[in-house]
Amino acid sequence: MDTLSRDSNSSGSVLPLVGVIAGALGLILSIVALVKLSTLQKTVAAHDLEIPRIASVEGEVRAATAKTETDMKGLREGVQNALNQVGEQLGAINAKLAKIEEAQKARAVAPAGKGGGAPTGVLNADGTYSIAPGDTLAKIARKFATKLDAIEAENPGLDPAKLKVGQKIRIPKK
Repeated sequence: MDTLSRDSNSSGSVLPLVGVIAGALGLILSIVALVKLSTLQKTVAAHDLEIPRIASVEGEVRAATAKTETDMKGLREGVQNALNQVGEQLGAINAKLAKIEEAQKARAVAPAGKGGGAPTGVLNADGTYSIAPGDTLAKIARKFATKLDAIEAENPGLDPAKLKVGQKIRIPKK
């Protein structure tokens, strides 16, 4: 046998073996690819089912957002109306308080007794002061920015514990 035929015989036995191995590898790779493709198709099919659900949830979220905005607007208007009513009530209360204060001032300035004497709580033109209800010498001194001792000195014999509404006392000049 010559060298050429021996080489072809020995290489002929390896080549078929390499071909079989390459074919087996190709078959294994194609099986793996088919399994992966099948898994991928199932995943895509599952996602295809979820896409309409996502759109549905998106619609629900938008509807809920619109409802929330409407509710918030109603709540804002309700709170504003309540605050307006509170403001109106406070205005009415202030008006009533002003009337009460005016009535009390009118009573304090009203003439003492039935004889229609001088008004109380004011300095008269002759420099005398008519005692008003609730007056004390200390309050009177503060009212006219003078000292308590000066009022007592101006009014000898005055008993601070026995002041009477309408009683006249002299206020020292500044």
